[in-house]
Amino acid sequence: MPNDPKMEYDIPAGQEWEVRRFHPEDAEGVVRLFHSVYGAGYPVRTYMEPQLLIAENAANRTISSVVKTRRGDIVGHTALFNSAPHPGTYESGAGVVHAAYRGGKGIFTRVVAHGLELAATLPGVDAVFGEPVCNHPFSQKMSIRLGFIPRALEVDLMPAAAYVQEGSAAGRVAAFLDFHTCTKKPHPVYLPKVYQEELGFLYEDLGDERDFLFVEDGPLIGTVTDIRSRVFDFAGVARVAVHAAGPDFAARLEALEKDLQAQGVLVIQLWLNLAGPWVGGAVQAIRDNGYFLGGALPRWFDTDGLLMQKIGKRPDWEGILTENDRYKKILEMVRADWERSNKEKRDGN
Repeated sequence: MPNDPKMEYDIPAGQEWEVRRFHPEDAEGVVRLFHSVYGAGYPVRTYMEPQLLIAENAANRTISSVVKTRRGDIVGHTALFNSAPHPGTYESGAGVVHAAYRGGKGIFTRVVAHGLELAATLPGVDAVFGEPVCNHPFSQKMSIRLGFIPRALEVDLMPAAAYVQEGSAAGRVAAFLDFHTCTKKPHPVYLPKVYQEELGFLYEDLGDERDFLFVEDGPLIGTVTDIRSRVFDFAGVARVAVHAAGPDFAARLEALEKDLQAQGVLVIQLWLNLAGPWVGGAVQAIRDNGYFLGGALPRWFDTDGLLMQKIGKRPDWEGILTENDRYKKILEMVRADWERSNKEKRDGN
């Protein structure tokens, strides 16, 4: 690839195109497409290096769908890839369409739908989720059209700098987490009773069975704390998977927070595994420490998860656009819990 921050990728408009699964010979075209849209600074190297893209697809860690013209040009791409703790829960993302093929042609919706069609045929894909952003309505509209159901809201997920080219964001950008169930797994889920009403709404129309067990705050005994974190420097975000919480959970989390803040992290997301009754005590501990609700995460650990989050500043609530009543309701309940947390902080509780 050239050293220029932007690669020219001139393609004649109006060609006939088809959507299909990625083949190794498509790799150079996919990389050229990403360079043409994002320049050399796209943070995920999979889509910047042809051999890496080929290897990830061969291993099914990435499952790419491409839009290819009759002439052989790659003009669109999206992928399923692992980003949750459970390897069978895939994210639908890495979507890009060439400038000459945008604007009401339906390419992006079609290529994302193709990924869902692939997911239905591939062993080991249990759930697919997407992250429709909140600085414009288009991805939310597409998510609704394809049958995803929103279950969580990630507040202040991405910096405005990520949207400079399209000029669509003045502050940090939030995203919803929308889910599609591929294989069913009925299982017990321990839910913190403090969020019983909210989680009742968030679990609506799951398309699967759960045995809901609501738990109160209680001592964290008999469990060994298991916390695993990952920092996304370009976004100022840390994602912390809490597989289990024991008596030292609060102290371990406090030490981790100090380390993350020293690294410049602005947003901390906690993913709590809902497989054990310790979740009641863990949620109370983090609510006392400024965390607020994000939402439900079906099949996140293979068992379900709960998103809690903490933001280092006032969130950009006014910049969050919602496309329908369900998105709006989730925004309202998440903001209400943030306001509860913020009030308790001001009151010194």
